[in-house]
Amino acid sequence: MIRRHGKLTLLTLLLSASSNGIFAQEIPVTTPIDSLITVGYATGSLKTLSGSVEKITETQMNKDQITNPLEAIRGRVPGLTIQRGSNGPAALDAVRLRGTTSLTSGNDPLIIVDGVFGDLSMLTSIYPTDIESFTILKDASETAQYGSRGASGVIEVTTKKGMSGRTQVAYNGSFGVSTVYKNLKMLSGDEYRRVASERGISILDKGNNTDFQKEIEQTGLQQNHHIAFYGGSSESSYRVSLGFMDRQGVILNEDMKNFTSNMNMNQKMFDGFLNCELGMFGSIQKNHNLVDYQKTFYSAATFNPTYPNHKDPVTNSWDGITTASQITNPLAWMEVQDDDATSHISTHARLTFNLLEGLKLNLFGAYTYNIVENSQYLPTSVWANGQAYKGTKKRESLLGNMMLTYKKNWKKHFFDVLALAELQKETYTGYYTTVSNFSTDKFGYNNLQAGALRLWEGTNSYYDQPRLASFMGRFNYTYADRYVLTLNARTDASSKFGANHKWGFFPSASAAWVISEEEFMKQLPMVDNLKFRTGYGLAGNQSGIDSYTTLNLVQPNGVVPVGNSAVVSLGDLRNTNPDLKWEVKHTFNTGIDVALFGNRLLLSANYYNSRTTDMLYLYNVSVPPFTYNTLLANIGSMRNWGTEIAIGITPLKTKDMELNINANITFQRNKLLSLSGMYNGEMLSAPEYKSLASLDGAGFHGGYNHIVYQMVGQPLGVFYLPHSTGLESDGNGGYTYGIADLNGGGVSLEDGEDRYVTGQAVPKTILGSNISFRYKRFDLSLQINGAFGHKIYNGTSLTYMNMNIFPDYNVMKKAPKQNIKDQTATDYWLEKGDYVNFDYVTLGWNVPIEKVQKLKKYVRSLRLAFTVNNLATISGYSGLSPMINSSTVNSTLGVDDKRGYPLARTYTLGLSINF
Repeated sequence: MIRRHGKLTLLTLLLSASSNGIFAQEIPVTTPIDSLITVGYATGSLKTLSGSVEKITETQMNKDQITNPLEAIRGRVPGLTIQRGSNGPAALDAVRLRGTTSLTSGNDPLIIVDGVFGDLSMLTSIYPTDIESFTILKDASETAQYGSRGASGVIEVTTKKGMSGRTQVAYNGSFGVSTVYKNLKMLSGDEYRRVASERGISILDKGNNTDFQKEIEQTGLQQNHHIAFYGGSSESSYRVSLGFMDRQGVILNEDMKNFTSNMNMNQKMFDGFLNCELGMFGSIQKNHNLVDYQKTFYSAATFNPTYPNHKDPVTNSWDGITTASQITNPLAWMEVQDDDATSHISTHARLTFNLLEGLKLNLFGAYTYNIVENSQYLPTSVWANGQAYKGTKKRESLLGNMMLTYKKNWKKHFFDVLALAELQKETYTGYYTTVSNFSTDKFGYNNLQAGALRLWEGTNSYYDQPRLASFMGRFNYTYADRYVLTLNARTDASSKFGANHKWGFFPSASAAWVISEEEFMKQLPMVDNLKFRTGYGLAGNQSGIDSYTTLNLVQPNGVVPVGNSAVVSLGDLRNTNPDLKWEVKHTFNTGIDVALFGNRLLLSANYYNSRTTDMLYLYNVSVPPFTYNTLLANIGSMRNWGTEIAIGITPLKTKDMELNINANITFQRNKLLSLSGMYNGEMLSAPEYKSLASLDGAGFHGGYNHIVYQMVGQPLGVFYLPHSTGLESDGNGGYTYGIADLNGGGVSLEDGEDRYVTGQAVPKTILGSNISFRYKRFDLSLQINGAFGHKIYNGTSLTYMNMNIFPDYNVMKKAPKQNIKDQTATDYWLEKGDYVNFDYVTLGWNVPIEKVQKLKKYVRSLRLAFTVNNLATISGYSGLSPMINSSTVNSTLGVDDKRGYPLARTYTLGLSINF
């Protein structure tokens, strides 16, 4: 590091943690040499970092309309993919850090808020304004601190704390509107009648001209309010905040309300011997949801446009189409009740004893309680005789750890040693009840006894209690601020595995060379920082499997007579595997950080290569010798590798003007290496072709509708399709998809026959960029995100361009002209998924309070901002939006199949004021 009068240049220090978005803020030029950063359990100087770590502070976060806190760092961190589940108001993000590394275990990163462990859903309890910083741990040399929890990366969230001084008050509020700006172009009522007439087709003409897509839309109103009180003294500090979000979706009856609270207190005692921290955060969230996205939007697009937008005045019911079994009147779907209420509270306490100089004892405890109540009612207009559902899911977690740390400076040597013991117990309970055959819709889901318990899966309950015990040691050594060595060793014991494999050992090592601290670098004054680092480590994975996988699972087989009594017999429901053990990810990472020309040019680059071994997977097995036909076993491997590059440039910086350009790009690759091996003398092997994502709806009734596959030797999620030679005449004025005979034995659509691998669903390249410009008190910020190298299957067009479904289903405006009468899934509708999205633009004004005498006595700062979200998207994709699921391995991966939420743009006016 560059020494300057006993201080370090802040931007140089931050480069070790992040070169992302670093100039989009006004910050002091320098900071003391002992500036601290918390990485995992360890706290130390920024210059001691030797792993791949990114830190995003509040001033670097996105300033657009944010629902989930993770949206604040979307596009800011190389290797981090954040996608919304939909455009709905309560959509939860799908998150991947350096790709998918497991088929069965979890792939979501570990979320930690102020030391409390959780998942993505826990973040909805945090109001974005309460967040001070995000720290993202990407490579195993750092994530190994969390052992089995950190296999998919770690996102640490630090909330704001109090500070010494008088009580201060901060308010942030905004109002906004969301409007649809793009939906599918379907035949209008007049066009529908004309096409039917030209083709001599008899239709049921209700005489209207209804656009059902617009009929279910609305202008979504939004409001957000947050107020915080904070202050303290040299011995104690506090911060308390309350937040409220109210978001309407652009679809009728869809909205979200979220109340949040956050409290942090700190007290120093006994002349600094003891430091006590207390914290609590919680929320109550209520959502009105769409019960089925695909059926709702499928029905809105293809329902007969000559039907009215109101109920039959005689029967007081919605008109339906008996010949269109896949859809229902879309306005009837708006009467469906699908509500959920989530209550969350997390409390934690940390006691720090300063035993001796450099020696500290930390005691930490946390309790988390989360309950979700789901209620749903499908009225008779969409479900025969109606159906109601009520269910509750509850999670409780107890976490405790004891940590001993010792730090010592001796001449040019610095030692940092840590030892930790940790216990965690979680309890999951839940139940649900499904009732049907209602005589009236008036009760909704509030009178279950008015119906009859559904015979199949009418009720169910569960209980799950996983436990984890851990021990961890960390050693960090730094010599002359130039050479850094960090060693971690963690061992975890999980109740999920058998007695022989409960314990897993996960070590890691990393090193850094701060080249700019060398004497010979003084000859290059333009180099502010030059640092090389490398690391290797192991991380276990146990998420994604239930707590009792190694135990027998039984179910009732019926009643048998035993003597004079009737006894219920039990039978095995699955095979047990006493040899089940940890899935392990091995990761190598190397990188370089550079700062030049007074930190006006920053560059950070990383290369990573990970290999997952002993991969957990459910195999088909023979009966006998096995009792049941499937077995969960540790066989298989997968590889992920890639390069991440981040750059920050400040080409203009004066008193009145500043221009900052920050960009990051990630090149990622994946390959499924193996899914076969020996288990107890029997060869286990996964199917050669396994479908991951398929098409359904009109025209698909168990046919060849599989699109995205899992195949050994290929990236996870490849398109495996017949090759279309183009459109061919059917001899009657229509066209079908010509299919190539790839194997020369006659055309066959079966797996392994006339199909070929033709691209992947997961992007090969991910882009994020932020451009900010300041002129005096005005500032402008633009966020740009993009993805490249992947493909999308346009299943929506495959269905809506098929004239065979007309007139039972409406079709696209251009469908009659092309006159395709075929719905065979080939590569004809496989398109490039590349896109660049202008995520948001914000114009801000820091009001000159000092010029208003009456205000400046009470108001410290005042800022106004106007934001436009989802400004524009550049893409060659012909569907509604290229921003579909391209990261989560499920039935929607890479397939645009009639689920397209209409594209909406949000306009927001915000106010921030500090007293």
